[in-house]
Amino acid sequence: MSSIPKKRPKPNAKPPSSSSSSSTSSLSSLMEPPQSFFPSTNEFLRLVAVLAIAIIVALGCNLLATTFNRQPKPFCDSGDIDSPDAMSDFCEPCPSNGECYQGKLECMRGYTQHGKFCVEDGDINETAKKLSEWVEIHLCEAYAQFLCDGIGTVWVREDDVWKELDGHELMKNGGLDSATYIYAKQRAMDAVGRLLETRTNPRGIKELKCPDLLVERYKPFPCRIRQWLTEHALIIFPVCVLLLGCTILLKKVRRRQYLSSRAEELYHQVCEILEENALTSNSINGEREPWVVASRLRDHLILPRERKDPVLWKKVEELVQEDSRVDRYPKLVKGESKVVWEWQVEGSLSSSRLRKKVEASKLKSAEGMGISSDQQRNALKAGEPLSY
Repeated sequence: MSSIPKKRPKPNAKPPSSSSSSSTSSLSSLMEPPQSFFPSTNEFLRLVAVLAIAIIVALGCNLLATTFNRQPKPFCDSGDIDSPDAMSDFCEPCPSNGECYQGKLECMRGYTQHGKFCVEDGDINETAKKLSEWVEIHLCEAYAQFLCDGIGTVWVREDDVWKELDGHELMKNGGLDSATYIYAKQRAMDAVGRLLETRTNPRGIKELKCPDLLVERYKPFPCRIRQWLTEHALIIFPVCVLLLGCTILLKKVRRRQYLSSRAEELYHQVCEILEENALTSNSINGEREPWVVASRLRDHLILPRERKDPVLWKKVEELVQEDSRVDRYPKLVKGESKVVWEWQVEGSLSSSRLRKKVEASKLKSAEGMGISSDQQRNALKAGEPLSY
């Protein structure tokens, strides 16, 4: 039998020695940084804030330096509009109402420079507006006076207007120099030329006239009424005549109604007076005349303001004349011939009523007399004196 070889036992591993462990720890301490090398969280945030502030300050200083040290762009020349540089970033386009040359802007007269633009001068604009209004009022009032009264001018020469503007108060008190005022005056005349009518006379001089639509605003109110009446006379005259005729006719109708009603009222009063007078004269045995003078009766019944109108009493006389109960005849009264009226008592239907009234009045008077006589007797018995 073959013999089995025996394995050799492995030698036991020896534990590391203390020298090797100490060398390893010293090596790791050299490779790792100390704990105080890295900042804390608060220190890190402070560092970030300081850096941010520094960056902002740097950017602000750079922006200010760029702004103050930056040169403005020159203006593109007015005559180089077709050139490619006119629309480039190297120059500013020349604004309207301005002229640009060699990069500089010069605004036209009447405009002032504000930055990159030419703005209209307010003083010149206001002066030109006032001058144009003055010219408009002056020409339109003259034309309106010509249309209303036939006095004034219609067409005015432009040279005359220009001379009148030279003496305007704005020339002295406007605060503008001579050149600026001339420019404002020119602008005013341009505005007036667009507003008013213009023509050139045979001498080649330009003339101005207020338009017909505009002159209506400057006509006085009485002139407007007069012209309106003149234009519509063919309509107004027949209407006025018709209204006048209707008014007169209405007044006549009302007057006729008044005269008729008033005459009837007076007629009834005349009849009552005549009838009462006739009955009274018969009852006192002829001591009183049965007739009444017509003129005295008229003056007794008619009011003073009605005596001026003879038509009213004529109507009363017509009514009396138509009445068969009244006789009308002339009679000599105190040496003068008068027309008297007399009531015919016989056959009168209303005489019985009046008789009763007369008798009642007589009874009342008799009773009064009886009472007075009794009082006198009693007074005599008592020895009292009578009072007259």
